[in-house]
Amino acid sequence: MSGVSPIEPGASPSGARPAAVSSRPALAAEGLVKHFPIRTGVFGRANAHVRAVDGVSFEVGAGRTFAIVGESGCGKSTVARLLLRLIEPDAGRIALDGEDLRAAEGAVLRRLRGRIQLVFQDPYGSLNPRMTAGDMLAEPLMLHGTAEASARGARVSELLSQVGLRADAARRYPHEFSGGQRQRLAIARALAAGPRVIVCDEPVSALDVSIQAQILNLLADLQRRLGLAYVFISHDLAVVRQIATDIGVMYLGRFVETGPAATVFATPRHPYTRALLSAVPVPDPAARGREPAIGGDVPSPLEPPPGCAFHTRCPHADARCRAETPPLAPTGEGDGVALACWRWREIAPPASARAARTRPDPALARLQAAFAR
Repeated sequence: MSGVSPIEPGASPSGARPAAVSSRPALAAEGLVKHFPIRTGVFGRANAHVRAVDGVSFEVGAGRTFAIVGESGCGKSTVARLLLRLIEPDAGRIALDGEDLRAAEGAVLRRLRGRIQLVFQDPYGSLNPRMTAGDMLAEPLMLHGTAEASARGARVSELLSQVGLRADAARRYPHEFSGGQRQRLAIARALAAGPRVIVCDEPVSALDVSIQAQILNLLADLQRRLGLAYVFISHDLAVVRQIATDIGVMYLGRFVETGPAATVFATPRHPYTRALLSAVPVPDPAARGREPAIGGDVPSPLEPPPGCAFHTRCPHADARCRAETPPLAPTGEGDGVALACWRWREIAPPASARAARTRPDPALARLQAAFAR
């Protein structure tokens, strides 16, 4: 399979016009909560709960990507499954184009599920090894009624073409594809239902770096052509920087910083966000972060610490951090960023340091341009 060149913002390799974007969010989640009970004893009584997701709210519009990042075990993948009701939330609201997904049942739920689809992390484990690619793509067409029986063959060929696979791939089984091709097939299966929202749960983490770039470019192209909204879950901040328009940094089941991705990457203000970004390798030694590495272990979600959940690992924590839980609130600086930190104004880097961090290196820019040609 040939490589895919980087796609410039606003461009479409296919030449197709981007789909119209509605002002209403394609997906809105409000106050999502999921606590898993720990059952012990003869009668299986719950004597403790794992607080996997503890009040998560966000929205994503058509043509935009909301990325959720954080360490392993912070609740990212649980959020993905809550959004599709693969597991039921304990509390909260999920709206697709204004329709309440949590209240839907039966035929209404099936119709709404066609609007939100999931791309899993493992492109082989998520595909049925006993079905051909054509059968896998025809199945959602039949279940969701997005194509008549006589038109399914043509629609399958169209889906394969949309993700960069040839029409004759419909006769092949998953083991006959490479890893990158399997993920393309998984994306085509998600598109078959005609979704408005696609939840991508670590969709490139199992792929080689060169193949990751191809899949990310494919996702960006599909988003521009079809007006899709993505919820993109990843622990790889370099990948998130390439694809996200908005970002939510998650720690122990809650967001600690949200906002436009460009702003959060350029001027991270929460200590946890700053430490995460400081750990990302960069090709310019002069631009490496100076934030100290995060020490200690993530507290148990069975017994989260009082106050700010990050205070046990934060070098800036004081008595208030240990006693009071900070709400996720706008910074008031008009940049769309919200923070859950009592001391962010005191510990934020000065404006001169922010400018130096965001100033492009001309030599590095020339090198990157040479590789992009």
